[in-house]
Amino acid sequence: MKLLPLQIVVIGGGAAGFFSAIACAKVNPQAQVTLLEASRQPLAKVRISGGGRCNVTHACFEPEGLVQNYPRGGKALRGAFTRFQAKDTITWFAVHGVPLKTEADGRMFPITDNSETVVNCLMKATIASGVELRSGTPVISVKRLLSGGFEVFLKSGQTIKCDRLLLATGSSPIGYKIARDLGHQIEPPVPSLFTFNIGDQKLRTLAGVSVNSVQLRLSDGGNSKLEQTGPLLITHWGLSGPAVLKLSAWGARILHDSHYQATLLINWLPSLSQEQARQQILAVKTEWAKKAIALHRGVDLPHRLWQYIIARAGITTEDRWAGLSHKTLNQLVLELTQGQYLISGKGAFKEEFVTCGGVNLKEVNFKTMESKLVPGLYFAGEILDIDGVTGGFNFQSAWTTAYLAGNAMGTGG
Repeated sequence: MKLLPLQIVVIGGGAAGFFSAIACAKVNPQAQVTLLEASRQPLAKVRISGGGRCNVTHACFEPEGLVQNYPRGGKALRGAFTRFQAKDTITWFAVHGVPLKTEADGRMFPITDNSETVVNCLMKATIASGVELRSGTPVISVKRLLSGGFEVFLKSGQTIKCDRLLLATGSSPIGYKIARDLGHQIEPPVPSLFTFNIGDQKLRTLAGVSVNSVQLRLSDGGNSKLEQTGPLLITHWGLSGPAVLKLSAWGARILHDSHYQATLLINWLPSLSQEQARQQILAVKTEWAKKAIALHRGVDLPHRLWQYIIARAGITTEDRWAGLSHKTLNQLVLELTQGQYLISGKGAFKEEFVTCGGVNLKEVNFKTMESKLVPGLYFAGEILDIDGVTGGFNFQSAWTTAYLAGNAMGTGG
C-alpha cells in the first residue's frame, strides 16, 4: 500500500509563513506544502519594513546578547537561537542570492537597500521548493479532526485537510481566534514600538532637533526595567528616536493599561551624575559670569533645546550667569537631569507596527514550535507572545521560529 505524501498547510503569507513553508518543503520534498495568504499581495510587511529597505536581522551573534532585545519572549528564544540565529539568517540569504550588509548601529539590510530583493528571494525559493502558494485565500476557521490532522475552512466555501498545520498569521485577529478555538490561551495583544505624544507646544516647536544620547524613565513607582538610554528625536507631535521606541516596547503593557497617559523623566546629560551636572553648571557660572545664560550654555546640547530647558527653569533670555540664584540653579540642574514630561498618547512608528501579546509561550515547545496542547499544530512569528525592539530583532524571531517549525513539520520532529 502506497503512503500518501504528508499534507501540510501554512496559514499566513508573511515572513514567517514563507520561511517555514520553504524550510518544510526542503527538508521533506515529498510533502505537499500549501501556503495560504488572505490578501492578493503576500509579504506586504516585508515590503514596507525598514523604510522600504527591509531590516532583515541584526549583527548580534551570541544568543545571550540577542535575547536581551526582546521585552517578551527572550527567555523562550534562548534555546531557539542556539539552533538558528542571525548568522544562520545571513548564510541563508547569501545562499539564496541576497548578501546582507551591516550598518553602524548593527542593523542588517540587503546590499541593494531594497526590500523587493528580499520579497523576490522568498517568492523564488517558495516556487523552487515546490510549495503551492495560494494568495487571495482567506481562512475563516479550523477544525481538529478526531482521526488526527485538521480541516481548514476557506472563505470561498472550500475546505482543505492536512496532517500538520502552522499558524503564521502575525497579529491578525483570525489567527488568534483559530488558536483560541483550538484550545490555546491568547495574551491580550497591545501595540509595541510607538512614539510618544507630548502636549507641550513649546517642545514641539523644536521638531527636528535630535540628541545623541538621553536617558528616559517611565515614572511608575521605580521599576528599573522601564528605563532606556539612546538617541532622541523631537517631533511635531512629541518624542521619537531609538530611546523612545525601546522604552515603548518594554513599557507596552503598562502604557496600554494607563491609556498612554504617563510621566516621562528625561536626563539630557546621561553621562553625568546629578552632582557632576551641578558642578559643571557652577563652573560655567564662574567662567561666564557676565554672559547671558541663553547664549553660553556650557553643556553639550543643541542651542534651541538649551534655550527651551532654561525657560522651563524660569530663566529669561536676558538673565546673566552672575545673577543665577541658588534656587534657580537647582531647578536648572533638575530640568537637565530629570525633567518631567507628560505623555498624552502614542503615535505610529512609520508604517511599521509591532504587537506584544499572542499565543502563550508556555503552551509551545520551542525546540519544534509545536503546540504542547494540540499535536500537529505549530506556530511561528508574531502570532506568538514575542516582540523585539527596533533593529531587525522582530524579523530574526520570525526567521528562527519559522525555520524550526518548518523543519519539525517536515520531519515529524
